Amino acid sequence: MTGPLEPGRRRRHVGPKRRVGRRRRLGARLAVLALLLAPLVVAGAAYLAFVRDGGQGAGAIPPLAGGGVAGDAPAPPAGGAFEPRSPAPVRLTGVDAFGLKFRNEPRAALVLDVKTGDVLYRLHPLRRLPMASLTKIMTALVVTSEAQSREPVRITRAALNYSGSGVGQLPKGRRVRLETLLNGLMLVSGNDAAIALAVHVSGTEKRFVRLMNEKARLWGLRCTRFASSHGLENGNRSCGADLAVLTRLAMANRRISRIARRSQAQFKFPIKGGRLYLYGHNPLIRAGYPGAIGLKTGYTQAAGRCFVGVARRRGRTLGVVLLGSPDPGRQARRLLNLGFRYG
Repeated sequence: MTGPLEPGRRRRHVGPKRRVGRRRRLGARLAVLALLLAPLVVAGAAYLAFVRDGGQGAGAIPPLAGGGVAGDAPAPPAGGAFEPRSPAPVRLTGVDAFGLKFRNEPRAALVLDVKTGDVLYRLHPLRRLPMASLTKIMTALVVTSEAQSREPVRITRAALNYSGSGVGQLPKGRRVRLETLLNGLMLVSGNDAAIALAVHVSGTEKRFVRLMNEKARLWGLRCTRFASSHGLENGNRSCGADLAVLTRLAMANRRISRIARRSQAQFKFPIKGGRLYLYGHNPLIRAGYPGAIGLKTGYTQAAGRCFVGVARRRGRTLGVVLLGSPDPGRQARRLLNLGFRYG
């Protein structure tokens, strides 16, 4: 039962035609809302399919945000926190350009177009694994962003207290040119050079590692974590997708890409004889693979043999990432050959 009308007011009568008009307007609004929500539903379904395909295997990380673009960060928490974005995203959506069955497969592999970020082939691209000296790609990126090539770097006791591969002739207490150490870092994978550069940039290696991890967070590298500047510790972990992002960044960096294409180099150096000779480890460059221009090798017992290789042919630049490979040189050649043929 309706209440009484206020004095002077008359009750409005809604006729059949007006009711029909209201229903039509409501139906139109619902149709527009359905059209707006449809892309979100489709994207969600595609995203779930990607996660089932790309995140398989031990050590798989949670799904990526941003429609399967490696390097995008998860949505920020409430309160408007800054959401990091990759400066060189890698697109994991879509179908592989080719397939390949290995007799002894690597623990993870990925082939990408370095210019566009499109992935042409993937094997466990989000599996988090030890990366050994591929760590030094990030070390080089941080050093080149924080220091100039002609800066003198003092060789401290910390730089001489290293294990594994090294330049091996760093003179304690002397100062050497930063760019010379950067060559030692990338060509011979010098752990002593990594420590010397880290101490020069940040004062201690520990502070430098914090800077590496901060860069990884800002660039949205979700499965990457650093424990040292050189990569000997098992705590240095990443995945094929994140390493593909670092590959794109490194090859866009002129100081790094210029070094990465070298098979050997020599420099004036404050040691007996006055010259330092460096010989690269890149299996593609050493074997004369057509178009090889980079990038970095790595090995520890836990990580196995790791490799990021880059080659350019007919205006296209492709990169290959291998983690835990039984034969990185041979497998990189096969993957790149297929990439140039079918990609």
